[in-house]
Order: sequence, then structure tokens, then C-alpha cells
Amino acid sequence: MAKVKVFNQRGEGVGEVVLPARLFSVAPQNDLIYQALVAAQAASRKNLAHTKDRAAVAGGGKKPWRQKGTGRARHGSIRSPLWVGGGVTFGPTRQRNFSKKINKKMRQKALLMLLSQKHQDRNLTVLDKIELADHKTKEFAAILQMLRQRIFQEKKAQNLLLVLPQKSSDLIRASRNLKKIRVISANNLNMPDLLKAVRLVLLKETIKSINQLYHRV
Repeated sequence: MAKVKVFNQRGEGVGEVVLPARLFSVAPQNDLIYQALVAAQAASRKNLAHTKDRAAVAGGGKKPWRQKGTGRARHGSIRSPLWVGGGVTFGPTRQRNFSKKINKKMRQKALLMLLSQKHQDRNLTVLDKIELADHKTKEFAAILQMLRQRIFQEKKAQNLLLVLPQKSSDLIRASRNLKKIRVISANNLNMPDLLKAVRLVLLKETIKSINQLYHRV
């Protein structure tokens, strides 16, 4: 088990915390991470494109002209895919299912691999807690600025993911209009957010929450 320093919201060291090895020392497997990421992206894909085939297009029940004797090609409906305004052959429909199956344990293990990678890359920071007096965006932005200067020492702000032990509507609302920051709860931890974030910030209680959520992995 590894120990990491714990900071307060002013960027001052206030102690240490032990990171469970089964959560933060998982060897990476790129093929599993890729499989879990593709499944996560497929699950969030919206099925918007939709076309109608000849059976779904309104009208076209009457034969446009008789079969023989006109000199023209034979047709049975004006809604044939050959006609302008007719149905579409093999077009996209909303019935298509883009989801990809992946076992729950595989998905959770891939997520723990990303947590471990953040720790190994020294991009994991632990805070004791975050408290806002007025729950205002300006107040939360000032705390972030202090953390970026004192802990991360960033010249340019990087994407940051803050994971809370449980959902906090006040913190999420305070961060909504800020760039380079995303706030989620431990039970909403996901692959795309972890991969997009350069820096991962956890609260001490968040580690306990993750440990309880992934105790069977």
C-alpha cells in the first residue's frame, strides 16, 4: 500500500492517507481499457439518424399507371426507392442498437487500471474536504486557482476531475460554468472522464466510497 499526502482546500499539507493496493496498484492492460472505453462510448451514443423505407412512407398505394401499353417502365408504387420522395433502401433507423456488451467486473477492473495509472503518473491528489461558504462559482474558482498554484504548480490550467464521495448539488452547480473542471460523485466515476482529465482529485472520503463500490473486483 502506498501513502500519499493529504492537502486542505488552501493547498496546505494536513497529513497522509493510505491508498489500497487493489484500487491504486492494478497493472494496466491496454486491450481491456480499450474494450471498456468503446463500450462506454457506445452506451452514450444517441441514435438520431432515421430514414423511412417504402413501407413507412405515406401514400403510394395506387399503381401509377397500367402495367402494359404505355411504353414506360413498369412501376407499382410512387414510393419505390427508385422514385424521388420514395423510401430509402438500407438507410439508418432508430431501431439500431449501438451498445456493446462488456462484463461488469471487466468494466470495473479497467476503471481501476486508470485510477492506478493516475497515481503512478503522480497526477492524483487527495484533499481532506472542500467547503464553500456561499456555494458560489467565484468562491469555488478561487479554491481551484489556489490548488493549481500551490499543489499542481501549473503554468496553464489542465483538465481536472474532482470526485466526491457522494453527490453534492451545490459543488456541481458552482463548477458548472468553469472551464477545465468536472465534478462527479464516486458512483458516477467513468472511463471517458478519467481519460480526458489530466489531474484527478479525490477527497479522503471518496477513497472509502470507491473501496466500497468496487469491493468485489
